[in-house]
Amino acid sequence: MDFLFFTELFFGGLTRGSIYALIALGYTLVYGIIGLINFAHGEIYMLGAFTALLVAGALGLCGFPAGGILLVSALAAVVWCSAYGYTLEKVAYQPLRSAPRLSPLISAIGMSIFLQNYVLLAQTSDFVPFPNLLPPMDFLEHIGYVMGPSDFLILMTSTLAMIALTLFIRFTRLGKAMRATAQNRKMALLLGINADRIISLTFVVGSTLAALGGVLIASHMGQVNFGIGFLAGIKAFTAAVLGGIGSIPGAMVGGIVLGLAESFTTGYFSGNYEDMLAFGILILILIFRPDGILGKASVQKV
Repeated sequence: MDFLFFTELFFGGLTRGSIYALIALGYTLVYGIIGLINFAHGEIYMLGAFTALLVAGALGLCGFPAGGILLVSALAAVVWCSAYGYTLEKVAYQPLRSAPRLSPLISAIGMSIFLQNYVLLAQTSDFVPFPNLLPPMDFLEHIGYVMGPSDFLILMTSTLAMIALTLFIRFTRLGKAMRATAQNRKMALLLGINADRIISLTFVVGSTLAALGGVLIASHMGQVNFGIGFLAGIKAFTAAVLGGIGSIPGAMVGGIVLGLAESFTTGYFSGNYEDMLAFGILILILIFRPDGILGKASVQKV
């Protein structure tokens, strides 16, 4: 029984950590390119969940099968949130490209508050049920039901998304342009790279991952709310810092470590401590290892 309980907590932590990692990748990408934190990123995650909910409701009324509804809803959330991410960069960051570093930070916080209240006024302050669209997965019976269909989908989708992003950054021309812009934007401009376009692309890719996370967590939890993005965004930021902000593998590691830590804390102590644990980890990392687990000592760019 103790081993089964441990296994359930372990897989629950992996599920939670995979969501954190997906969101943390967006923070890491943006920070790697422009050296700033997009604090409105959590709201993109929340918008992805609500977009999927609205599309799923419309398709359900038209008689679409459940599996098709989930796929189309996820695609709609990705497209819609990518447009939001692109617009966010153009409105909140690009006009402040040459401003003091505090200005775009304040702008991002303002956009976060704006998006929260926008969804609050357009939808509701209550938790809204999200339909169960996942088909049964009989093969999960062989591992003793320690993992449900939504857990399996989250783990597989997160793993594939992370692998795809790593390959994209390392081997494609756009990925190489993103790395060049991150290393030295002025030199990238001299080499003919359109830095503004690359920065916008970075926001689009990060928003795509956040939207996937929103759809997955809504399907897993069975409900959505306008405030889910704030706390998830802060914890994903903690995961990014824990793993090493600016490092893609670091974001993955940080998300998994934080998810497992919260899961075991909730299981063996109390769920009341999981938020305290997340912020405690953030404080300790900032004090004792500000570069994170896989981060490298950074040099201030001029």
